[in-house]
Amino acid sequence: MRYNELGDTGMKVSHIGLGGAAFSNIYGTYDEKRSFELIRESLNRGVNYLETGPWYGQGSSERTIGKALKDVPRSSFFIGSKVGRYEKEPEKMFDFSAEKTEAGMDNTLALLGLDYVDLIQVHDVTFAPDISIVLKETLPVLERAVRDGKARYIGIADYDIDLMKEIVEESEVKISTVLSYAKSTLFDNRLQNYTNYFKSKRVGVINAAATGMGLLSNKGPQPWHPASDDVKAICKRASDYCKSKNVELARIASWFTLNQPGIDVNICGFFNVEQMVDTLEILDSGLSEHEKIVLSEIQTRFFDKVTLHWDDVELPAYKAELDKVINK
Repeated sequence: MRYNELGDTGMKVSHIGLGGAAFSNIYGTYDEKRSFELIRESLNRGVNYLETGPWYGQGSSERTIGKALKDVPRSSFFIGSKVGRYEKEPEKMFDFSAEKTEAGMDNTLALLGLDYVDLIQVHDVTFAPDISIVLKETLPVLERAVRDGKARYIGIADYDIDLMKEIVEESEVKISTVLSYAKSTLFDNRLQNYTNYFKSKRVGVINAAATGMGLLSNKGPQPWHPASDDVKAICKRASDYCKSKNVELARIASWFTLNQPGIDVNICGFFNVEQMVDTLEILDSGLSEHEKIVLSEIQTRFFDKVTLHWDDVELPAYKAELDKVINK
């Protein structure tokens, strides 16, 4: 396993981190026993950073990780969680207020069974009614949580990298990390346009969703995936091509992402131990010659001339759902 300094936090984190969305029904049927095995075997194999949050299973992710870590020495791992995104119902999904942030922080620690988290992040700030709420309410509460020993560092997690950059620049509260997802992939590698900036600010860079939340896999994405049908169709063609060559698209997509520079930790969501072991082997041993050829071919055929994304999709969709609830 490779280890990197996470910004100026002093934390030396594994290049591959364990994603907590897997410990919910977001990517498949949740199974507690399988989740425990995955968490413990990941730690045994050198993964020392775990990423979670209340949104993942409305507490099931944090609760599962807490149970799995019960007898694990606290000094042997780092863990990050989140505030800001909570429930499935549109009217309760996001809350960046000071009151909810304080309660969310305490609930996270209770579910994890920990005295503190190493990193507490504001989740999906795009959905805040106004960025001033994040700057004036959410972040000051988290700063107080750091002073009180409930967290060590503060971060921002969002799909919009420009927005995270704006917060880093404007916040009076120190931002130690940013978490970007689905923008260090074969179809969208825009995170590379920002890593030098964040490094210049000594902000740690966390990346997630090497497969674009399932788009870059032979299985394909979940029905809820926000990408357009056109984006899904291109990725499906890439997947079909990989299948015809007896190659798993998720493997070569993961290798591509894990080898991008300037990223301190890559959060990977695994369904089981086998997937985790396979990804660690990709990092350690690389791709076969046949996989390298297929990677080059799908880049040329499907991804080199276009950036695929779902910018400006989720926020309007959320607002439309919220309007339906309000106008009932």
